[in-house]
Amino acid sequence: MFTQPLMYKKIKAKKHSHEMYAEQLLAEGTFTKEEVRAIHDKVQTLLNDAFEAAKDYRPQKKDWLASHWHGFMSPAQMSRIRNTGVPADLLRTVGHAITALPEDFVAHRQIRKVYEQRRAMVDSGEGVDWAMAEALAFATLLSEGNHVRLSGQDVERGTFSHRHAVLHDQNSGAKYVPLNHVFPGQKNNSFTVCNSSLSEFGVLGFELGYSMESPNSLVLWEAQFGDFANGAQIIFDQFLSSGEAKWLRQSGLVCLLPHGYDGQGPEHSSARLERFLQMCDENPYDMPHHDEAQWFTGGHLGTQIQRANWQVVNCTTPANYFHVLRRQVHRQFRKPLIVMSPKNLLRHPMCKSPLREFDDMPDDANIVGVRFKRVIMDDTGLLPKDRGPRPPQEPNVKRVVFCSGKVFYDLHAEREKQGKEGTIAIVRVEQLAPFPFDLICREIRRYPNAQLLWCQEEPMNMGAYFHVQPRFDTCLQEEGRPMLGRMPYAGRPPMAATATGFGDVHVREQAKLIDGALNLDYCYP
Repeated sequence: MFTQPLMYKKIKAKKHSHEMYAEQLLAEGTFTKEEVRAIHDKVQTLLNDAFEAAKDYRPQKKDWLASHWHGFMSPAQMSRIRNTGVPADLLRTVGHAITALPEDFVAHRQIRKVYEQRRAMVDSGEGVDWAMAEALAFATLLSEGNHVRLSGQDVERGTFSHRHAVLHDQNSGAKYVPLNHVFPGQKNNSFTVCNSSLSEFGVLGFELGYSMESPNSLVLWEAQFGDFANGAQIIFDQFLSSGEAKWLRQSGLVCLLPHGYDGQGPEHSSARLERFLQMCDENPYDMPHHDEAQWFTGGHLGTQIQRANWQVVNCTTPANYFHVLRRQVHRQFRKPLIVMSPKNLLRHPMCKSPLREFDDMPDDANIVGVRFKRVIMDDTGLLPKDRGPRPPQEPNVKRVVFCSGKVFYDLHAEREKQGKEGTIAIVRVEQLAPFPFDLICREIRRYPNAQLLWCQEEPMNMGAYFHVQPRFDTCLQEEGRPMLGRMPYAGRPPMAATATGFGDVHVREQAKLIDGALNLDYCYP
């Protein structure tokens, strides 16, 4: 009536549609007045009863999961932590299968070379790169009877020409998909990979629905660059981040968002890590119990990831990427996974993993390779026996640089160049959410005399800095150490754009933040 008074006067003068329909049914003799009243009263009673029941409603187990989700757990039910390593024999078997091309298939000479290099990785057990680690994760899941589905812009080849999941015969144009030939008798289309249209919103929405209807599948969506994920922001904001809280529906959807500062400018550098961390529903001041016995039997920490709305990771090794993908399927619940996937690291000479880290057998006294590592400790100078869950204290270390993602490799190379391995430690936080409080506490105990610093490539108002800062204070308080208030920081200053558009400026910025992290006399902002 404020804005359209004449139209709404006409609407008010009209009868309600259900009154008009009832009169028509009565005039036709289809219903009697008593039957119309009975239907009306039944609907009103149904709505009123539901309204009253909602006042003290408590979710039940059956409300959380549809019938084809039988055997999965709600957040109120404890799910055990499972290993994700694979027997060495199976790794070699599937590794040989997915690197073998038909004799009559004419592959591009560069592609054939890539597949020969991948087979050499399996045979030698060394130098497994990112693409091969992903292929092994897919292949082992397929061999266990799971469906794997990957979609997105350019995913068949990979935006950075690294995946090569679909090969094209250079003479006939025929296609060959190695992951559909992992083992004899493999079902058709148990592995599905398809390039999508340039509609992030539509495609991500479809894959979200697919993951909700197919809980035993590994469903992945990859953005061409992580920057382009903002085209699907509605799906992230309204559905993926909050769907379980709003509608009691789980999803194990994996989002691969290429992220990293390589001098490619503000449209090809950032997947907006900070946005995904800001949407995490974790209380930064709530310290989960980190008793080891509780961890291995479930306990409070064991359910930490079940109670979270989603997971955000920034892996630095192919083996850890392998395990985080397999972890999505090898658990009794489903949770969305946001991966800041690499660009530079796809071909970085140091970003390689030995095949033993994919194995299901513990490496010496450690759990290396058995499951995803939420934090990777600095093992410089450590004996194999000391690389377990309780490393010895290192009182001579003056600074611990915590970081996440590819900046680790720049830090590591420069520290080695400066010969500061004995005074500066570098710790990688691979899982940013839920935050690994227990493992950060372990690192704080390990370095009793060290200053803690956070290093990142992103500007200060972006990246993980404001996410980790209060959580580090919570860990320090737990360990009886003085709280930081404002954590020392080495990274780019606050910026409006995600990155500079000038290559030489990028190089200077990168050198400055690395120097700030490793220079013990640096004055932090």
